[in-house]
Amino acid sequence: MRHDALHRRRGAAPTISVPLALSRRETAIGVLLFLILLVCYTYTFPRWADWNQNSRLNLTMAIVDRGVLYIDDYYQGHTQTGDYAEYDGHVYSDKAPGAALLGVPFYWVFRTVTGTEAFRWLVGHLQGNAAISATLTAGGTGVLPAKVHAAAALATVTLGVVAIPSALLGVLLYRYTRDLTTAIAPRVAAVLLYGLATSAYPYSGSFYGHQMVAATLFAAFFLAYRLRRGPGGPPSVFGVGLLLAWAVISEYPAALIAAVIGVYLAVHLRNRARLAWALAGAALPIALWMAHNMAIFGRPMMLGYSYSTLYLDKHNVGFMSLTYPSLASLWGITFGSFRGLFYLSPILLIALPGFVLMARQAHVRAEALVCLAAFIAFMAFNASSVMWEGGFAVGPRYLVPMLPFMVPPLLVALESLGRSHAGRAVTALLAAWSFVAVWAETLGGQSFPDWTPDPLFQYSLERLAQGDVARNVGTVLGLRGLTSLLPLGVIVGALLIALAWVAGRPTEAGAITSVKHHVRVAGALHEPD
Repeated sequence: MRHDALHRRRGAAPTISVPLALSRRETAIGVLLFLILLVCYTYTFPRWADWNQNSRLNLTMAIVDRGVLYIDDYYQGHTQTGDYAEYDGHVYSDKAPGAALLGVPFYWVFRTVTGTEAFRWLVGHLQGNAAISATLTAGGTGVLPAKVHAAAALATVTLGVVAIPSALLGVLLYRYTRDLTTAIAPRVAAVLLYGLATSAYPYSGSFYGHQMVAATLFAAFFLAYRLRRGPGGPPSVFGVGLLLAWAVISEYPAALIAAVIGVYLAVHLRNRARLAWALAGAALPIALWMAHNMAIFGRPMMLGYSYSTLYLDKHNVGFMSLTYPSLASLWGITFGSFRGLFYLSPILLIALPGFVLMARQAHVRAEALVCLAAFIAFMAFNASSVMWEGGFAVGPRYLVPMLPFMVPPLLVALESLGRSHAGRAVTALLAAWSFVAVWAETLGGQSFPDWTPDPLFQYSLERLAQGDVARNVGTVLGLRGLTSLLPLGVIVGALLIALAWVAGRPTEAGAITSVKHHVRVAGALHEPD
């Protein structure tokens, strides 16, 4: 026990025992968390007329349907988008291609079954569905087979590329936090607050790159953390490089967090020679991105935004709209009612002192620094953009990739506040506002909040009060307005009851825990390579 004594002399918190294997209860909790998140992420359908999503979907469809990279046949149809670039007589998506490329196998599978009788029945059902008709624009084209095909394709691709990885991210966060505390309740609370009371919720059911990149970056961090704790083979190191590079080719600002994780891996990897495996993993996505650029622009290093046809006045400012942080934009992405992170999800405020509390635990101090660096880097990036508001959005969408890195400090702060009645009361109030605000802005209306200065009260809540609820599974079943959410409430309610029952059971005797093992692991973290 000399290592624990050393920690106490340095004023550090005592180390925490680490389960050598997941118990059946831990596994069951992980499964229930996955199901709760996945049901919530897929119950509401991706918005039909969303330029950002359609731009990516157009590229996915063009690759599978036509075997080309240009979207000439798509960008003005039922997947209309203004987010495109023009080059050499063709139209292309101006987005980073990573998410669209991942969507190719999912769209291919979807396309192979769209000619079946089941799909034709679905089109007929929707055409005669009064609840669906009530959500359509008056005087529009109505429910057309081509529109249903595009909407179903978008939902399928979003499921595979974004929703499932986002639900798995919740499980990964729960797994990681067991090294911060042995208490189950705050770990579950931190995951659900992140997954359902921040901007992670709306973007986990949308074909944007932000949430997919959030899952990819944290998965890379988790792998790097496991490599720091103990021996890991070349496949794990290769995986870190692969995940980090794929995140970058999906959302270019992800390079900020990828660089932080790369440094973390390089510093703590026990066998430094294995860094070559990380570089090999990163080389694959980068080579694919360069090949994509060569096929379009004839140059390997090129951004589609250079040839965007819209927002040129902003893209041409600084470097692709990036200049330097301003107080106005910093306020706008933090406390402003328009796109403020802490206005929408004030529960994240308690993560700020959580960074300090986490850094005081010597065995996770390096990880606390990674999380803090991710937070600062993305705050500085978003505050430096003249397009910081992100168009139609729920909260500051450009910050979504760094949100999972706020979960560990959020957990530490939740556990600390939970020791007092006042702390629990404050937490409950902040959590309640966060849930209501995020769900209102996610579900209110057929598009994400527009340019309304205070979208929560002037846009989303007003639409919900009018019964204008985003199209969802309940709508397909014929339920209108707020009643369309009843099936979601029943399913999630049942899963939450099961989760509470499993989490509240006494730990089974078969669970394997070892303080000595953790002392050896924690001690190894401080031994020279």
